[in-house]
Amino acid sequence: MDTVANGLITIINNEMRNKRECVISPASKLLGRVLRIIQLNGYIGEFEFIDDGRAGKFKVQLLGRINKCGAIRPRFSVKVDEFEEWEKKFLPSRGVGVLIVSTPKGVLSHTEAKEKRMGGKLIAFVY
Repeated sequence: MDTVANGLITIINNEMRNKRECVISPASKLLGRVLRIIQLNGYIGEFEFIDDGRAGKFKVQLLGRINKCGAIRPRFSVKVDEFEEWEKKFLPSRGVGVLIVSTPKGVLSHTEAKEKRMGGKLIAFVY
C-alpha cells in the first residue's frame, strides 16, 4: 500500500471534478512532507492532519492549479547532475512543474536539491 500514490491520485481525481477540497486517507509522515512541498510551490492551499484514532487523514484545500500529479515508482536514485534527464521524462517542459526528492536533508523539490547540491530518491511529480 503506497500512501503517497493514493494521496496524489485522490488529489488529481478531485481536481478533475473541480472540487474545492478533498480528504486523503490514510495519512503518513512522508505524504505530509510531499504535501508541504506541493503547497510551497503554490499548487494546493492549506492542509491539515485529522487524527481519527487510526492512521489519520489529511484535509486538503484545492486551488485548481494541478494538471497532473503522481508518485514515481520504483523510487529511482538520482544524482545532482541527472535532474534534467528526469525532468524531461516526467515534466511537460523546462521550468514547469516540480519533482519531489527524498534527500539526506529531508524531502525537497528538485530545484532546492540542485541548489544544495544533493541527490536522493525520486518520490513524485506535480505540474
